[in-house]
This record gives sequence, structure tokens and C-alpha cells, in this order.
Amino acid sequence: MKHKFLFSVFIIFFIFVFIALGSWQIVRLNWKNNLILEIENSLKNPPVELTKSNKENFLRIKTSGSIDFEKQIYLYNLNNSGTPGFEVINPIIINDENYLINRGWIPFEKKGLQEINTIDQDNIVGTLRLQGRKNIFKPDNDLKENYWFSLNREDILKFTGKNFSKYIIYLDGNYQFPRPKKITANISNNHKKYAMTWFSLAISILLLYLYFRKKNY
Repeated sequence: MKHKFLFSVFIIFFIFVFIALGSWQIVRLNWKNNLILEIENSLKNPPVELTKSNKENFLRIKTSGSIDFEKQIYLYNLNNSGTPGFEVINPIIINDENYLINRGWIPFEKKGLQEINTIDQDNIVGTLRLQGRKNIFKPDNDLKENYWFSLNREDILKFTGKNFSKYIIYLDGNYQFPRPKKITANISNNHKKYAMTWFSLAISILLLYLYFRKKNY
């Protein structure tokens, strides 16, 4: 009898754990939906002057500055079609503040060509994005060959000799190469699926428990 009681406690405990995990995913789902809505609304707004605005993630901005082409960074990435190449990233000084500007994607063969360095530095329109953290599974950057896999802040300091804003400017415009990256609110949102998984596990365990309880009691 004692064993049956302990078994029941054990099963009920896990049912409540799975329900709690599913409920937490519902909370995360609501938070993510609100975040996506905020991003979508922000991206619909006209660009504002960078130096006169409070900086925030996904803020559309306009500005002017001095771009450093000597310390141009080539970051390995895929374009929207899945073709490998580089994202071209430059230091830019805006009112004595250092930023990085992601000018867009190029195929491998255009690395180092002068033709990719055409940009109107007096009329820069883009979107601010918080710099992400390095993925531990990505290879180390090759600073000597200027072949990057992540924007590691320590490597950026070694390569450029400067510290930069935590926000990166993603260039907008109709440039051919580099081809600017389109910023959208299309971010991962699998919390509904995760919630359904946890609730399904809780229901399945409950039904199995009730079946064996009815059969053995």
C-alpha cells in the first residue's frame, strides 16, 4: 500500500511539473508576441535622426558619418537564398561616437574589391540592432586573413583599436553590392509548440496513471 502511495505522489509530482513548464511557455509566448508586435511597429516608423534620439533595438535611423574602409570586416554568412559569402562591416564615426555599420552581403569573389566601397556617407539610413553574443559553436576569427565568424568584441578591439557602441547599424537602401540585409520581425517563436508538448505529456501521464490505477486497485 505504501509503495502505491509513493508511486501516486511521484506521478502527480511530474504531472504538476509538466503543467508548470507548459504554463511558463504560455507566458513566454505572450511576451514574444508582444515583442514581435513592438518590432513590427518600430520598423514601420520613419527613420529618426540618430544623434537626437534615444537608442533602442530595431529603431530606424538616419545619420551621416565617416566610414573606415581600411578596417573593413568580412563576416562569413549566408544570404537570403542560402548562398555563402560575407557581410561587410565597417567602423563609422558619428559625432565622435564609434559604431559598426553592416552594409550587407557580398559573394566571396568580391572581397577586397574597390567597387564594394561605394556609399553615400552623408545620407545613411538604417536600423539599430543590439550586437548579439558569440555562438560557442562557431570557429575562431582569423584576424590575419580578415575572415570572421562572429563579431567578438575582443577581436574587434584587436583589429580596429577601438571600442564601439553596443548597437550595430544595419544599412537600408538599394545598393547592389554589398546588398543590405532586410531587417524584419521574423524571429523564432516556438513557445506554443513547446507548451503543447508539455501539456500533452502531462495529460498522457495522467491518463496512463488513471488506467493502471483502475486496473490494479
